[in-house]
Amino acid sequence: MPWQPQHASPTHSSSSASRPPGSSGLFCAFAYAVMPGLHRTDDRTLVAAMQKINVAIVNPVFLLLFFGGLVVAAAAAWLSRGQSIGPWAIAAAALYLAGMIVTLAANIPLNDRLAAASGVDADSARAAFETAWVRWNTLRAVLHTAGFVVLATGLVAGRA
Repeated sequence: MPWQPQHASPTHSSSSASRPPGSSGLFCAFAYAVMPGLHRTDDRTLVAAMQKINVAIVNPVFLLLFFGGLVVAAAAAWLSRGQSIGPWAIAAAALYLAGMIVTLAANIPLNDRLAAASGVDADSARAAFETAWVRWNTLRAVLHTAGFVVLATGLVAGRA
């Protein structure tokens, strides 16, 4: 008999529920602490701080949390197909993917434009960056958090 993938048990799916909170926690921290704190600073400080953060964040831990979360969510969706948690896992993976799309389509281009703004006055750089970046970051934080909540809800509902 050829090898058949095993369907996920609640234990497999519960391990996947621990992945998305890493990125959602980071994005939420930016939404409720980092950006409000930087908002209280002058233009030059906000621009310089975000330029440095955007360089520092591209590291193995962030990349593992960011891309690994989607891999794990997609694997949970695939492995749980045909089970009661399957639709929950699919919805969680879709929400996580939507959050990644926001990051790739909105936040990273804004970061790139801010990085290139070294010759522009800080006031103009901030005006072109801050409001849009905060709005998109809040959306991705909501999407990633919703993905985690949906998956966790599916786990609880599947055990009831």
